[in-house]
Amino acid sequence: MRISSSAVSLTVDDVPASSKFLATHFGFTERMSADGFASLGRDDAAMDVIFLRRGLEILPEELRDRPACGTIVAFVVDDLAAEHERLQAEGAPITLPPREEPWGERLFMVTDPNGIVYELVEWATP
Repeated sequence: MRISSSAVSLTVDDVPASSKFLATHFGFTERMSADGFASLGRDDAAMDVIFLRRGLEILPEELRDRPACGTIVAFVVDDLAAEHERLQAEGAPITLPPREEPWGERLFMVTDPNGIVYELVEWATP
């Protein structure tokens, strides 16, 4: 098998709000969009992020009304402290302040208007 690209698809109530959040705070650009749909990407990201409006008929019936929940979109960054400072200055809601886990992961989290959680990660050197 060869995988040519990757994407995560998240079901939200307000597609434009999540799309704007990702573009404003993480530099993603809209690659495709339609009513109830937006696909965003970055040339240096390993995946695209797709937002689908909850209730769309293209979704399987059992998933149509479920919002994305419990999913964390993680971005590995080179300078976590600088990203935290930047996002704080931009007014992004920091929902988990910076911390370091015992296994060497430094992280913090922000949450978009639809409740999508983005975790920024930097690995501590041993």
